Amino acid sequence: MNSAIDIHRLHFAFTVTFHYIFPQLTMGLALLIVVLKSLALIKQDEMYSSAARFRARIFAINFAVGVVTGIPMEFQFGTNWAAFSRTAGGVIGQTLAMEGVFSFFLESSFLGLFLYGEKRLGPKLHLVSAVLVFLGSWLSGFFIIATDAWMQHPVGYVAGPNGELLLGSVARLLLNPWILWQYLHNMIASLVTASFVMAGLGAFYLLAKRSLEYGAIFVRVGVIAGLAATLLMVFPTGDGQGKMVAENQPVTLAAMEGLFETANGAPIALVGQPDMSRLRLDNPIEVPDVLSFLTYKRWKAEVKGLKDFPRDTWPDNIPLLYYSYHIMVGLGTIMAAIMTLSGFLLWRGKLYATQPLLWTLMLSVPFPYIATTAGWMTAELGRQPWLIYGLMHTIDGVSPRVSAGNGLFTLLGFMGMYMLLGILFLFLVGREIAHGPADSVRHAESVRTENNQLVAGRTR
Repeated sequence: MNSAIDIHRLHFAFTVTFHYIFPQLTMGLALLIVVLKSLALIKQDEMYSSAARFRARIFAINFAVGVVTGIPMEFQFGTNWAAFSRTAGGVIGQTLAMEGVFSFFLESSFLGLFLYGEKRLGPKLHLVSAVLVFLGSWLSGFFIIATDAWMQHPVGYVAGPNGELLLGSVARLLLNPWILWQYLHNMIASLVTASFVMAGLGAFYLLAKRSLEYGAIFVRVGVIAGLAATLLMVFPTGDGQGKMVAENQPVTLAAMEGLFETANGAPIALVGQPDMSRLRLDNPIEVPDVLSFLTYKRWKAEVKGLKDFPRDTWPDNIPLLYYSYHIMVGLGTIMAAIMTLSGFLLWRGKLYATQPLLWTLMLSVPFPYIATTAGWMTAELGRQPWLIYGLMHTIDGVSPRVSAGNGLFTLLGFMGMYMLLGILFLFLVGREIAHGPADSVRHAESVRTENNQLVAGRTR
């Protein structure tokens, strides 16, 4: 690799990593807001509706920053990755356009109705608007995952006269077998993020002894959703995605697991350090045969090691890939354990009074963000050295006339702007948390007053 390709890769990695901090919360939080609104309607309890209103304000801030940081990414396909866009634009342009036209407009339009139309819509239609915001956000995730899935496992394309790739079948593109598990795993991960954020904020209110009823609601809904999501994240979605990698990118699987030698009954490495000079895993703690069983459901199944693949097909940065994967799996295991213990104590009626676990829920809010970032790093580092797996190398996709200096200059500019956006985001969210759900209560009272006045006017 030359310096220009390194800068272009770092540039896109920075912008996409910063951007995805926000959609992973909005997609999961959209579902939890629907849950809160549904509980408000079922229980006829305005407190759940107020809790949903409070969460919607945080959702709106998160959504706005996500939009601002997401738009430059699509421009980068032209500025930093022009050769890739020229080759693959006929395919990925379809899914990216669908994301903008179908899902983004659906989500943003009904978000406005949800935030500002409650007085006009009434409880049932307000719930409908929340459901449509949820559908828009999850549909947006589908089209983005469809784009990445095609780069991981290209299907449904035909070669054009000048070597470009053209869309041959929309159905095959959208029904790519890679999409199913990647999409489900990604969306469940977003629900894990939202659950930890909700439960963590509820734990904060309980520990601070303020807004106690809302804190209990947030902890209860967050823990129940988080328990289900963390278990689904491991199985079947994580298991299914792992099998997809094993079937279609076996060299990636070997690099993720730090497996250098082919083995019948391959062990799974819990810890260890890849030594690329000696092609071995240093100081490993391994469990025999488990990798074979998890991958092929047979204890003595053969799993190929890196040494059995040509060196030019190995991922570019095996140590970073290995550590990213193990961070994701390790944090996923910890999060599942936290939610399982929290769910047990919630069932026993002791969670709200168990301060050590409330502190754990509050302080573990960063865990899903770190795990999700590590998961995406695993997916993208594992695809290397391919930009489109098996069709186009990463080094062939950059803009040939954009120098390393130009790329570094814009990268520094983005870092500065995003730092300011991050500070603004933290300030706005911090202000909402400091105000608490009390503003939602006052809004609910005004809604009830106005509804009563309308009913009284009609009866006259």
